[in-house]
Amino acid sequence: MSQIKNLNIDSFTPLETPKQFTDRLPLTAEISETVTRGRKEILDVVTGKDDRLLLIVGPCSIHDTKAGLEYAQRLKVLADEVKDSVLVVMRVYFEKPRTTVGWKGLINDPHLNGTFDVATGLSMGREFLLQVLELGLPTATEWLDPITPQYLADAVCWGAIGARTVESQTHRQLASGMSMPIGFKNGTGGSIQIAADAMLAAKDPHVFLSVDDDGKVSIIKTKGNEGGHVVLRGGSSGPNYDPTAVARATGILKNAGYEPHLVIDCSHANSGKDHRRQPVVFRDILHQRTSGNGDIAGMMLESHLHAGSQKAGDDPSKLEYGVSITDACVDWDTTATLVREASAALSKTAGALA
Repeated sequence: MSQIKNLNIDSFTPLETPKQFTDRLPLTAEISETVTRGRKEILDVVTGKDDRLLLIVGPCSIHDTKAGLEYAQRLKVLADEVKDSVLVVMRVYFEKPRTTVGWKGLINDPHLNGTFDVATGLSMGREFLLQVLELGLPTATEWLDPITPQYLADAVCWGAIGARTVESQTHRQLASGMSMPIGFKNGTGGSIQIAADAMLAAKDPHVFLSVDDDGKVSIIKTKGNEGGHVVLRGGSSGPNYDPTAVARATGILKNAGYEPHLVIDCSHANSGKDHRRQPVVFRDILHQRTSGNGDIAGMMLESHLHAGSQKAGDDPSKLEYGVSITDACVDWDTTATLVREASAALSKTAGALA
């Protein structure tokens, strides 16, 4: 009989079950408290119960955990400084969706050399999440692979469904069962309706196939996620952070029956993928917020120790420390300046309204 199965499969490599994995790298009581508190505070902001500004900030992706931890340590000090007006959450992104091909993130290729040591990548990712949470910083990531959350989700406070996957039924079902607030980015073309539809889908219960903590393929029934919100990131049609675009987005959400609490990405198409424009976008959005637009609940900023980006190359040892290997980022000094500006402006506005 001719072979008809797995014709394009090279190999299968078993992993630990999610339970074995998380038992080996467990959350402490203090980390669990940070996750619980972070999720609640984020949910309160994106549902309008907390009038602070949510700021999801950090490297486009984590490729060097040493540099990432140095960034986290600096960010924790800054977060404590502005905590009365700004809720700071660190971007801890391990999976990178690619338009064609390229480095797909720490989990997929942790050694940056094409060896695709996923088991090590998962461990490195979880260990890094625990280190960030030990500092007391809430964590944020994008969910791309539908099995990854079984290994990492208990250590994440905010999750994103990206522009390339927001139309995916698999990801909408996944979001409906997640235990943290989920931001749905508008589509790559700029469509906000797609993100609103994703919110609606994820708010409802779903039934789908996945794996349980023991690694068994199971029928998963979800309750639905009430923490969904839209993230504006621009698209091929252009930026969507200006007042006209924001008003259009809030109108779409109101027509769909949602309270329009938006998070706006300062990077990607909103900055024309030019990291030097992120401060311009940031300040424009901040001005809208302090001028009375309470529908703007938060912002996202791609930031690293040093500005710009670099190609991964063939020799990871030659990479410049603290510089992104995916999207270009603003540097730490710019980040600190922007966050302090936001805190001062928001505090002034709150004082004037008091």
